[in-house]
Amino acid sequence: MSKTSQQNTVTDANGVSVIHTQAHASGLQQVPQLVPVSPGGGGKAVPPSKQGKKNSFVDRNSDEYRQRRERNNMAVKKSRLKSKQKAQDTLQRVNQLKEENERLEAKIKLLTKELSVLKDLFLEHAHNLADNVQPVGTETTTTNPENNGQ
Repeated sequence: MSKTSQQNTVTDANGVSVIHTQAHASGLQQVPQLVPVSPGGGGKAVPPSKQGKKNSFVDRNSDEYRQRRERNNMAVKKSRLKSKQKAQDTLQRVNQLKEENERLEAKIKLLTKELSVLKDLFLEHAHNLADNVQPVGTETTTTNPENNGQ
């Protein structure tokens, strides 16, 4: 059984080469192999929706072209205005948050000072109470003069 190898290359409409190889002397065995036509590995894949538009000639003086351009220009203007408005809203929100943050920081400082004053008052009061408390068991009893006579 002798093996002979012959190749038959065919390029289809998409620019892809299909190689058919004859592997045995007994018959033709088709083994499709996709090989890009360009040496760089091919180009971008074009979606089916864009394939027809790529090759069609556009008359720039036609009413359809002018309508499409007008609709596109309106859409671009609308998009740019929306983007500008969003940026302004964001800037306004940033300024509001900065002001709120400053107010809250001032409130924190005020409350921290108040806490410090109250803490000092509490500690002073607790110290005064500790000085006035007598140890248990050394209490002095006071006698009522009215009870002594009975």
